[in-house]
Amino acid sequence: MDNIGVISSRDAYERLRSGNERYVLADRNEGDVSKERRAESVREGQKPYAVIVTCSDSRVIPESIFTAGIGELFVIRVAGNVIGDMELASIEYAVEHLGCSLTVVLGHTHCGALHSAMGGKADGNIGVLIDKILSKIGGERDEARACRINVSGSIADIENGIKNANAVIGAIYDTESGRVEFFDTANLI
Repeated sequence: MDNIGVISSRDAYERLRSGNERYVLADRNEGDVSKERRAESVREGQKPYAVIVTCSDSRVIPESIFTAGIGELFVIRVAGNVIGDMELASIEYAVEHLGCSLTVVLGHTHCGALHSAMGGKADGNIGVLIDKILSKIGGERDEARACRINVSGSIADIENGIKNANAVIGAIYDTESGRVEFFDTANLI
């Protein structure tokens, strides 16, 4: 898997898109998780072709959704797929040190964090998360639109927070059908 410095953002997107097509039709993940692949990734280091920033929801499993194996995706998970300093640092690491050419912010249907934000304020650390989501979605009451707005807000946070950001696109994962709808793909090279 010689991904570093070789694969374009367009090719990375196509791998994700075709992997999702296989996932929708599959009964199990066909990503390479073999003993040989594990040994190769230790010997040669990780060479992911894409960064996926997604929710911590246990139903959202990027490696499965994109039919990926060990070392193919650099996954950052945080409830509500929000972006803060640690997420920015992780993306920056993947871009600058691992050569990832594409970052995907992956929202999903039936998101508990988004639903909580649409319901109003919360206390404690959850309140910080809810406030971050509310700062993006405002008073939006339609869950599908709010999800897309939240993803777009995270994309803006990445583009504003990383000096040399790679290509950044949005996507929504339908937890029922398994399909991923990508958007903002026109500028991929």
